[in-house]
Amino acid sequence: MASIRKKRNKWSVRICKKGYPIIYKSFDQKSDATKFAKQVESDMDRNIFEDYSNAGNTTLKDILVKYRDEVTINKKGHRSETYKINKLINNKIALVSLLRLKGSHLSTLKKELSDKAPQTIKHYLQLIQVSWNTAKKEWGINLPAENPVSLVSMPVVDNEREYVLTYKQYNDLLNVCSDYIKDFVTMLYETGARWSELAELAHSEVNLDSKQITFLDTKNGDKRTIPVNDKAYEILLRHRFGKKVFNVEYSKFYEHFCKARKKINIEYFRAHDLRACFCTNALLSGLTIPEVAALSGHKDWKMLKRYTRIKPEDLQDKVNNIVCISKNSIG
Repeated sequence: MASIRKKRNKWSVRICKKGYPIIYKSFDQKSDATKFAKQVESDMDRNIFEDYSNAGNTTLKDILVKYRDEVTINKKGHRSETYKINKLINNKIALVSLLRLKGSHLSTLKKELSDKAPQTIKHYLQLIQVSWNTAKKEWGINLPAENPVSLVSMPVVDNEREYVLTYKQYNDLLNVCSDYIKDFVTMLYETGARWSELAELAHSEVNLDSKQITFLDTKNGDKRTIPVNDKAYEILLRHRFGKKVFNVEYSKFYEHFCKARKKINIEYFRAHDLRACFCTNALLSGLTIPEVAALSGHKDWKMLKRYTRIKPEDLQDKVNNIVCISKNSIG
């Protein structure tokens, strides 16, 4: 069943058994070749043999490229994910075969990405994890039962940011914003919309008569119709031409936004934090949690809480207005 012969200074093993693929492997020492042949034959006889030859000949880069071109391309966030996959492809870890990929390789990758946010590092590891699982379950690549990503600890992620602008800071930001982004920044602040939702807003989704806009391309896939305040309404009146309300490209927006925040020394502030500003302002204005969630598109309070930054000083005046139950009314 197994044949061993010397070929080009190597000992070549060929194993042929009915019901199994033909196995080829080369060794420097004849003793290693013999040991391998006996082990494989024993495993085949006990019906526990696993053929990992395709995994040994497939690199991490191979499955990352395939995942990018066949799976990622169909996702809403494909641009961001494609960028991360391309970064992984250019890393030395991509050259490791799937059969040799170990937790130590991933630990090294984590160290190399240590200058990035914990959530970003987690995304990179999860891309490797999901690519591995997809290759095993859907692409017919026989892989070990344990995904190597499960052998390393994921970074601890704390997404609760504390960056909510004061009214003065917000006005200072608007004053230094270029005309290219000023109206867009205002709309983000006044509606709590995600950047992509506002960028994709078409005129057909704007109802000026009822002062309402409808976001169709949302993160969670559910369309959302919200009323707009007077400031947002004035901006919509000024942008009534073209297919989309705003003709803003992300790369140019980011460039202009970075320049603006640098001028007033708030380089820590992100455009997405304008959404947190809206949620905080809405809650402080007296809107209930369900009402704010309806406007922002959050499905539950846990998600909304990540973007809500109510500080003790914001509640200072309100605590004095808490109605106390009279002692005489206690039964």
